[in-house]
Amino acid sequence: MLDYHLHLWPHSQSDAETTVEQVAAYCEHATAAGVAEIAVTEHLFRFTQAKDVLGGFWDHLPGESLRPSMAAYWDHHARVDLDAYVEVVQAVKDAGLPVVLGLEVDYYRDRMDDVADLLSGYPFDVLLGSVHWLDTWRFDVLSEPLVLAEWDVRDIDAVWDEYTRAMEELGASGVCDVFAHPDLVKIAGRVPAVPDEFYDRITEAAVRSGMAAEVSSAGWRKPVGEEYPAPPLLRRFVERGVPLTTASDAHQLPDVADRADDIRDLLLGAGVTRLQGYRERKPYEVAVGAADGD
Repeated sequence: MLDYHLHLWPHSQSDAETTVEQVAAYCEHATAAGVAEIAVTEHLFRFTQAKDVLGGFWDHLPGESLRPSMAAYWDHHARVDLDAYVEVVQAVKDAGLPVVLGLEVDYYRDRMDDVADLLSGYPFDVLLGSVHWLDTWRFDVLSEPLVLAEWDVRDIDAVWDEYTRAMEELGASGVCDVFAHPDLVKIAGRVPAVPDEFYDRITEAAVRSGMAAEVSSAGWRKPVGEEYPAPPLLRRFVERGVPLTTASDAHQLPDVADRADDIRDLLLGAGVTRLQGYRERKPYEVAVGAADGD
């Protein structure tokens, strides 16, 4: 098993420092839970280098009323040095602990070439691709009333269509290796009556791009109360041969490898016995492993 989606700090924490001790503790916690390898994948937007290149991307996007909250969100988060982060994670990896160096990279409309240029000089092993906002609407920040209120005034099918289109464009950019939480748009529990079209399109985006898809326990900790991806979407991934990774999307040590056994059992039940790991952006196979007692 893998845990290929891990953050070192909760969103409530602004200024932060990457330490060898913290990354080593993540490795130890994951190993104790039966996870063979972890990927530390902090959000790109937490780093000052990303703010220098991408800051203000929201100024010309639709959603003027939400622009101030997006700007405040970035100001709160973009406080960490990317070079220091890379140096620490690489040092733990070089020491022989089961960790690879990654990032979670959001989709930036018409700016993915800038993202690729920013990241090209770093020795990343894996890049997760995510969609966390639609224009200026950070749809998954359910703690903000202004953001949450948008769910009550938007057409759900239109939201899913916009999200799926962003996923398609993210895949076509060729910047990332893995679709993180591929149906994150369901986080608030708002799902179309017939979501099949969107499942088909997301699957096709993965097939065309050659990207893997993440199976994550994080959805069980969200209002939707369901793993990512939903069972019908996972079935499509398996049927079309989309490679899979597994993840907890932890933002603190206790959630590292959260419900790894449940994810493993889910995969084995779907006939999945191999996962896809990454080194230097190149894939390799990892066994899912046997269920407890097998």
